[in-house]
Amino acid sequence: MNNIAILCSGGDVSGMNPALKRFVEYAKEKELEPYFVYDGYEGLIDNKIEKATYSDVSGIITRGGTKIGSARSKRFMEVEYRKIAKENLDRLGINMLLVLGGDGSFRGVDIFYKEHGVKFCGIPSTIDNDINGTDYCLGVDSALNIIKTSIDAIRDTASSFSRVFVIETMGRDCGYLALTTHLTSGAELCLIPEMEYELQEYEEEFKKQIANGRRYFIAIVSEGIKQTSQEIANWFEKSIGIEARICVLGHIQRGGNPTVKDRLMAYKFVVNAIDALLEGREESVICYDRFGFNFKSIKEVTGKKKELDKELLSYL
Repeated sequence: MNNIAILCSGGDVSGMNPALKRFVEYAKEKELEPYFVYDGYEGLIDNKIEKATYSDVSGIITRGGTKIGSARSKRFMEVEYRKIAKENLDRLGINMLLVLGGDGSFRGVDIFYKEHGVKFCGIPSTIDNDINGTDYCLGVDSALNIIKTSIDAIRDTASSFSRVFVIETMGRDCGYLALTTHLTSGAELCLIPEMEYELQEYEEEFKKQIANGRRYFIAIVSEGIKQTSQEIANWFEKSIGIEARICVLGHIQRGGNPTVKDRLMAYKFVVNAIDALLEGREESVICYDRFGFNFKSIKEVTGKKKELDKELLSYL
């Protein structure tokens, strides 16, 4: 029997636990022995690798985060620790690896493959949705729904007190979360790293809206823009003349009950990834676009910055 392992690396997302559940089930369907690597690449080095059973994944489909933990490993960047990781896998007869993570995680496992020949398939898992080559990453829909619920709740207070709320989303240098929630929440302002802006350009229009009866504003900003949320709030108060508050959503966006979409995508990502390894595809990342699931090389995925949908950008 071939042995296969799965690990989570980098930031956790809602959808990882459903992926772990399907991994165990499908591996056994394919007569593979499934193993969990706890705490990402750190666990690979520290030999925190255990055989996975049905009882390990019972009931976890409803939970956010990842049961097997995650980590950002500096040690895995060093040759000597990757050698230890390979020895740990060899002792258990594991020759295939699924990695749930992002760009850095995939670059790490690609080096591991080139040095030691451990076959792998990467599954894009980041709420930022900033991985080139895939339109969707695991966890994105759950994060969007958390943001939607937060904005809907904040709107109640904004309208009651005639305030501006500057709501900061995650995303690093990618404005996908901010842009998508702006378009689907009816926010009045959206600022993202991909689009240049000057706040004074909004001043005349916003004052006109207030004169015509607008009582509050919702402004959604991505964490990677050139100004802080506090600076945006200060501008609203000084230039527009309306009281402003800030709400940094932060890590709340990563957690929570996985949505139906993320549970289904986890199912499909895992099934296609395992099938690819069994069919002889040794080093790839499984991606998803309008044509369905496809496989790309590490170079294709990590060699270029993700570009946002031009149609969505045109709506700003």
